Amino acid sequence: MSALGAVETVITGATVLASTTRPAPAYPSRPAEDTAARGTVEFLADHAIGIVDGGIAWVVPTSTVPQQILDAAEIIDGRGHVAIPGLMNSHTHSPMSMFRGAAEDVTTADWFNKYMWPMEMNITDRDVYLGAQLAIGEMLLAGVTSFADHYWATEQIARAVEESGARAQLASTFFSSNGAAGLRSSAEFAEKWNGAADGRITTALGPHATYTVTDADLEATADTARRLGVPIHIHASENSQQTEASLAKRGVTPIQVLHDTGILDAGTIIAHGTGIIESDLEWLVPFADRVAVACCSKTYMKNAHSSTPVRMLHDAGITVGLGTDGPASHNTLDMLESMRMLSLKQKDVEEDSTWLTSAHALDLATRQSADLFGLGEKVGSIQPGKRADIVLIDLAGPHYQPLHDLAAALVLSARAGDVRTVLVDGRVVVRDGRLTMLDLSEAIAELNERIPALTDTSNGTMQEYAP
Repeated sequence: MSALGAVETVITGATVLASTTRPAPAYPSRPAEDTAARGTVEFLADHAIGIVDGGIAWVVPTSTVPQQILDAAEIIDGRGHVAIPGLMNSHTHSPMSMFRGAAEDVTTADWFNKYMWPMEMNITDRDVYLGAQLAIGEMLLAGVTSFADHYWATEQIARAVEESGARAQLASTFFSSNGAAGLRSSAEFAEKWNGAADGRITTALGPHATYTVTDADLEATADTARRLGVPIHIHASENSQQTEASLAKRGVTPIQVLHDTGILDAGTIIAHGTGIIESDLEWLVPFADRVAVACCSKTYMKNAHSSTPVRMLHDAGITVGLGTDGPASHNTLDMLESMRMLSLKQKDVEEDSTWLTSAHALDLATRQSADLFGLGEKVGSIQPGKRADIVLIDLAGPHYQPLHDLAAALVLSARAGDVRTVLVDGRVVVRDGRLTMLDLSEAIAELNERIPALTDTSNGTMQEYAP
């Protein structure tokens, strides 16, 4: 009798991305040929993945799986495909798909003050639900199984997540201008929805940013996060101008503000952090076990901002996750594109073609992003005991051939259209490149009809961008 247990689903014949390792810190001091410095990635050819109760039971050579196990299970043919862990979008604003392309080629201040915050005065709960549906569908089709969201009307996003089969960490956003109701609403959402959708929804508190939320409200947020046992998701040091403005006005950086108000101690996703400077490591390093930075390279290039100092954070032992930012600024929610942008931009910024290898980029997009979500023990790798969040990518396209380096192909050549099958918690949510649980036709039609009302900027503004 085989030692393998009976399962519900078996993916057969795939090349499996079994594990990645984070490169050793202090990379510049190590020779380029040192694999510990470059990070490693392990692929297993012609392997089978057994899935039961939404989890991975075993990963073994396909030839070793007994026929009686295959006969009793649903078979997903993985031949010609690479199986990777579900990609994880570490920072986005999913409902902003409704504003995709509505404010292009403008300054950051104008993007907020003349477009986004006036337009967001118009949104309804229905708009948020439809925008989230559209975004989740786009992400699933691109192999993104998890996303960390930061927006308003969050119950509508949670509803869309529940229906789609996706996984998400949701933070209900608030400004101090919302008054006491802002934090209270964020906390009520976090408490109510944490663990919902069979555990696929986790929650965080969502103070918008250090320049829109007062220190007193940040302190109250940190206290509330500790009481509820949830993390905090906040924009901070989004660009170098914000850091310079904070130093000029207050004599401290935004990262020190997070430290002094207890936000770092409570556990935090810092969105962007492109303005993080070396002295900020004094505040970040003591909390390296509970703080991570979400990097969204395409948005920074598009807005002519500096880049997240990934190398400095890496050498300091700070986790860096990979994100897209919202589709109104990033335009797509394609994490394969984001992974490629990150790799290329980091080489460009550092003027070092050996930095941020393809193995490292894959680690950021999977294992480190899972750590950012606080889900490192559940997802981020294809290993027994983890949840079955798995993506099959078709390698048949001419843009992969001839295939010399699979890790490089995934980072530098893969396209969202190559994603054929996606599972979340063992459930097939994309089959043969088609969504199985979502129909986006209504959302697309209704949001297009809503364009005149959504883009009206005559109804005031939510806030003023003045960091």
